[in-house]
Amino acid sequence: MAAGIKYIFQKEVFDALDERILSVCNVSKLHKRKKPSYLCIVSTTKPSIVVSVCQIKQYDKGSYKKKRTWSLEEIKCIDGRNEASDTHDFDMVLDKPYRWFAANLHERQNFITVLWKQIHKHCAVGDQAQFKNVPKQWLTENSPEKQVDDKYRNRDGSELENGTELDGFENEDFHALTEKEESQLSKLISQCDYAISNAELFMEDLSHNLLELDGANIQSVLASEKQVQLLMERIEEAINEAEKVEQRLDDYDEILCHVRDTMEKMGEKNQMIEIANTNNVRLLQELEKVITQLDLPHVHQLALTDTDLTPKGLPAAIAAGKALQMAMNSDIDPALLRLTAVQDQRKRFEKWKAKFSQTISRHLNNLFIHLGNLGDAQNTTTQELSLPKHQNVHKELTSFIELMHWMKIMDRKAYDALTKVYTTSLSKVYDRDIHTFFENAKQALTQKQSSREDINNTSMSNKLKLGPQSNKQPAQPYGILGVNKEMWSPGAEPAERHRFDLILEKVLAELEPVALSEQHFCIAFFQLDVISPTGKNTQTTLDASSSEAAVQKDERDTALHIPQRRLDRQINEEVRRMMGELFANLETEINSFILSFEKLDNYYSLYVLVRLTQHVMSAQDAQSFLSMTFASALIHVKRNFDKFMQTQLQSIDEAKLPKRSKCGLLPYVENFEEFAATAENIFKRTERRNDLDKWYIKLVEAIFERIHVHAAEHSKTPHQVVKMENYHRMHSSLSQLKIPVLETQRKEAKTRYNDAQRAYVTKYFGRPLEKLNQFFEGIQVRVQQGVKDTEISYQMAYSKQELRKVISLYPAREVKKGLEQLYKKVEKHLCEEENLLQVVWRAMQQEFINQYNSLEQWIQRCYAGSMITLEFTINDLLDFFSEIAQSH
Repeated sequence: MAAGIKYIFQKEVFDALDERILSVCNVSKLHKRKKPSYLCIVSTTKPSIVVSVCQIKQYDKGSYKKKRTWSLEEIKCIDGRNEASDTHDFDMVLDKPYRWFAANLHERQNFITVLWKQIHKHCAVGDQAQFKNVPKQWLTENSPEKQVDDKYRNRDGSELENGTELDGFENEDFHALTEKEESQLSKLISQCDYAISNAELFMEDLSHNLLELDGANIQSVLASEKQVQLLMERIEEAINEAEKVEQRLDDYDEILCHVRDTMEKMGEKNQMIEIANTNNVRLLQELEKVITQLDLPHVHQLALTDTDLTPKGLPAAIAAGKALQMAMNSDIDPALLRLTAVQDQRKRFEKWKAKFSQTISRHLNNLFIHLGNLGDAQNTTTQELSLPKHQNVHKELTSFIELMHWMKIMDRKAYDALTKVYTTSLSKVYDRDIHTFFENAKQALTQKQSSREDINNTSMSNKLKLGPQSNKQPAQPYGILGVNKEMWSPGAEPAERHRFDLILEKVLAELEPVALSEQHFCIAFFQLDVISPTGKNTQTTLDASSSEAAVQKDERDTALHIPQRRLDRQINEEVRRMMGELFANLETEINSFILSFEKLDNYYSLYVLVRLTQHVMSAQDAQSFLSMTFASALIHVKRNFDKFMQTQLQSIDEAKLPKRSKCGLLPYVENFEEFAATAENIFKRTERRNDLDKWYIKLVEAIFERIHVHAAEHSKTPHQVVKMENYHRMHSSLSQLKIPVLETQRKEAKTRYNDAQRAYVTKYFGRPLEKLNQFFEGIQVRVQQGVKDTEISYQMAYSKQELRKVISLYPAREVKKGLEQLYKKVEKHLCEEENLLQVVWRAMQQEFINQYNSLEQWIQRCYAGSMITLEFTINDLLDFFSEIAQSH
């Protein structure tokens, strides 16, 4: 059946595509067995062989066509579902799994076997599909398919003409005729014309011919019996000779095996000799390395045991210490440390190290104490404002810097003790120098102030003699906005403040080089910028130029595995701790110095805030001890500054109204200009400008709020006048100061001043021609009701005679008299400090002129041609106002 299907597919489908079929399998989908199809493995014949798998389906009218085609590379897996050979199912996984049911077991086996061979023949190793649950004997080169394939070849050794490989179990049913067989068959049939008409006779003739051929064959066999017998004898002789050759080959094989074993043993011996040789060389190298590392020259041994720390013997001591350090910290294999010689040498190193360390510690300890006592002996009282610089101490100790580094690495306990002795000895010197320095600074500031205080004390004693007047003694701090100046305690003059600023700058400038110099020396001398724990596998260079030591240091630092940020923080904390012990009283003295002068004058806190900020911002090393100390002091100064400003703000809220008849300027308004001018002079172009600007806004807004409240509380002065005068002064002050952040408040002050002035003029000027205004207000009502302008004079209440009566009530003499009384009232309300009398008087003049023009317009509008006018003109009014102003 399969052979016939193959033949049909080859002729109808694949011959036209120049392809030959290799295997075919009748299949159907696993759950749809009523729709069969065929899976075929086909190969192209030229120009190159390409093997693929396709699905053939039978369509209408019995024609076969390809439905799908897959290349071998697309196949990912073939799953037989079960290793038993009687299983019909198998899966073929491509882009998705295809589950098939094979109709014939032999076709299934042949298809899987051929597919495995073609994949292993034409696909790369990485692209080969995986075969699962398939009998292993199917997946070999000697599979049944191959044997049958070899069996069914043409007699001349060539494959079938149509190129098909018949499957191993079905290609016995059919094989095609060759051209030679086909021609012989045609010749036979042509010799018998009756082959078609009389088939029985043709069959008899064929049988007769076959019998004759069989007889001839038998006779030929019988005739050749002797030859066959002779051939058999020759074959037996050949077999005997072959056995002899085989025996000889076996002997040779035994000899070769013996030779092979011998050569293998010789190779193993040579390999062991090479290994032993290599081990000896490595052992020699290790021993030479250990001896080189642990060998300490005799000259260094003498320098370690009989140490000379004078300038002449110091280089030899440093070189010996460096050699001992490198020997003790040498990298030796732990196994070699168990050697007795190595342990003895290391014990010698420990003895030399202990003696050398003891000598250095004793010498440096005495030297530190001596330098500290020498600094105490140099305690000379001087009035010059300068801080002593101990460069001679640093210079004398610099020669021992490498030995100090050696102590830090090799004997940490002695190093810590020396560090404590140094800080204890030098801290006494610095404490005395700093205390004297700040005392001189205080004296320099108080010398000039003492004379002024004597004058104040004299004036105070005079006041005490006056008896009851002593109750008016000033009790409020200087410069408080909400308090009258008469109540301020004496404050510093501008010249004294400037002098304080200069001396403060001098103090801060003198501290910086001394502290930085000591910090740099301590970092270099005590190696505070390197974390070097004692013990094995720790290395720090004594000589920066030594490349070998530098490499070792990098390796040790890498071995520590300390994050860089944490390392830097630890180093900075160590530096600040030591500097804090040396300059223990520095921060206290700074705060005491600043506080002593802030008590005299609150404005000093502004100077200190600016100066200290400048030094913190311009510090060469932001992490230095001095910078951190200044920053700590700056925090206290900033708190004092905020406290002073909060006091100013509170004084505005608690300010009391003046008890005089005229309210005039409120205390905080009058004092603000002086306060702002002083603050601007201090904070001009400084980094603290924003702090002052924030308080400016709070203070000005509080002033505006309190002006409104106090204006309503004063019983003798109209609240419009209080607002007008104080807002006018605030606008004037802000305009002169030109503070950018207060530009909005300046405009607001201007607006509030104008509003207050307008309200005052409206209320107190009023309408001098009251009855005339009432008369024309009635006319205005009639006009709004629809009465024409020309008809107004015909109404009884608004006739010309009535208008003349009202006008006669306001002769020029009475108007001027009323204006004089108004001027006196305004003069009584306004204070002299602001000089607003003439300003208000001109505003009232303008208001009167506006009212006059309005009355004239109504007369011309409703009484045109009646020759009725007021008894005075605008020029008369201008003369009245001018005469009244000049007379007062």
